[in-house]
Amino acid sequence: MIEDEDFIKTCDVPGPTKSEIRAILLYKSNVTADDVVVDIGCGTGGLTTEFSLRAKKVYSLDKNPEALKITEKNLKKSGRFECVDLIENDGVSALKDIDSFDIAIVGGSGRDMEPILDLVDEKLNSKGRILIPCILVDTKVESVNKLKSLGYNPQIVEINVSKGRVIDRGIMMMAQNPIAIVSAKKR
Repeated sequence: MIEDEDFIKTCDVPGPTKSEIRAILLYKSNVTADDVVVDIGCGTGGLTTEFSLRAKKVYSLDKNPEALKITEKNLKKSGRFECVDLIENDGVSALKDIDSFDIAIVGGSGRDMEPILDLVDEKLNSKGRILIPCILVDTKVESVNKLKSLGYNPQIVEINVSKGRVIDRGIMMMAQNPIAIVSAKKR
């Protein structure tokens, strides 16, 4: 696992996904060296970088060109840049040009969750996995409902992480934003 502080980041681009959440996503994905991964809404590339170290191929998508520049820097610093295709486009348009994949991570949908999940379902290989880290309640509900309508049995877990900060009197726990992970497997 790459430490959070080792990622290049900026105020203008979300991320990286915190290490504890990346660890859970990697575990839930059951990623192998034969897998092709698509990271939709890559932000600073925390997940793209981690998956590049474990998968055969990663497609990293974001409509923000600054996000892709930072993702590229993080890949060159800590990942395997040679196995990643950086694609500047919205999720729906970019997915239309990708043939198939084993794992889809929907980190940012740009309010297009339903059409993105339609395309993911169409292009996801047999026994493929979908992972949706959600910070908004609306995204949780929309993801679960759409996956159910597509015939999946979605699972959801809410994760609350607090990190300790040493102060003069002791250790103060600092809460981070809770994250829900919606996941599903294709049958």
